Amino acid sequence: MFLGIVVIAFSQTNKEEQAIKALLEKESATWRAKDVAGHAACWQIRPYSRILVSTGNGQVIDVPPMAMVQPKPENMGDGGTSVNANYTFSIQQNSAWVSHQELSISATGKQTKTYEIRLLEKIDGHWKLVGQSIMVQQPIKP
Repeated sequence: MFLGIVVIAFSQTNKEEQAIKALLEKESATWRAKDVAGHAACWQIRPYSRILVSTGNGQVIDVPPMAMVQPKPENMGDGGTSVNANYTFSIQQNSAWVSHQELSISATGKQTKTYEIRLLEKIDGHWKLVGQSIMVQQPIKP
């Protein structure tokens, strides 16, 4: 009997992980495509939402959360693509945090590597981003 519970719990967790990955891939793609409506659909702004970006030169940018649901197309991506890897999940009922690495490749071929921590909530059966922190990865020089 206990084994059945573990299998069900694992299956449910795997299903949630796949749903979250799909959302994060959509969020990345809609930003690059300047798809304002598609990008906004990935987010749910809460009073505690926070978007922090640490740049490679040590600056921290505190992005207004409304910029995720009402972005100006000129501030969005320039096409290109991205690949997310090395996901780590913590899923607790209707809340989750996920860390991953992202390799962004602009339309001109410029590559940027980041570490990202994403905060999510399950709202009406769908995962939505409520916050994130992005750290631009700098090569370590000897």
